[in-house]
Amino acid sequence: MPKINASSVAEHRAQQREALIGAAIDILVHEGAAAVTPAAVGARAGLARSSVYQYFDSSAALLATVTEEAFRRSDEALGRALADAEGPLERVEAFFRESLRLGAEGAHRPAAALMNAGLPPACQERLVELHLRQVEPFRAAVRELGAPEPALTADLIAGMLHTALAAVEGGASLGTVTERTLDLVRRCLAPQGGAARPA
Repeated sequence: MPKINASSVAEHRAQQREALIGAAIDILVHEGAAAVTPAAVGARAGLARSSVYQYFDSSAALLATVTEEAFRRSDEALGRALADAEGPLERVEAFFRESLRLGAEGAHRPAAALMNAGLPPACQERLVELHLRQVEPFRAAVRELGAPEPALTADLIAGMLHTALAAVEGGASLGTVTERTLDLVRRCLAPQGGAARPA
C-alpha cells in the first residue's frame, strides 16, 4: 500500500480527492474537456486508474466536480474581498479588483475552458447558474446605486471587466489595468452613487 501522509484515513482520502481534482483542472485547461478521463487524471495525480474510480465513476463525474470547483475557489475569494466593502460602489470596486487579481492568477481558466467545451445541456445550465450566482453581488450593487436600466447597465459595465480580464490574462500590468478600469467604472456609476472617489 502507498504510504499515507495523513493523520487519518478520512484525511488521506480528502488529500487524494483534492489531488485528483487539481489534476483534472490542469488537464482541462491545457488539453480540453475530452482529455479529462479517469486514466489521464490518475496518471497526472500519480494514482492508479482504479484509485480514481473510488472517487469518480466516470469522466462525466470528474467534469461535474470540476465545474463546481472552478467556481468554489473564486467564490470564496470574492466573498472575502466583498466582506469589508461598506457601500454599493465599494462593493463594485472590490468585485472588480478581486476578479482581475484572480484573472492574473489564472483562476478563471477552468470555467472558461468548460464554457467552450461543448458539455451536455445539463452541465451548461449548471455553468450558467454558477456564473449568475457569482456575479449577483456585483449586479445587486448596481441596482442599489439606482442606475437607470440596472440590468443593462450591469451588462455594459461587465463588458469592461471582460475586456480588462482579457488584457490581464494576456500579460498586461494588473495594477495599470485595474486602476484604469476602476476609473471608468466610477465615471459610469458616480452619478448614482455620488461623486467619484479618487483612485
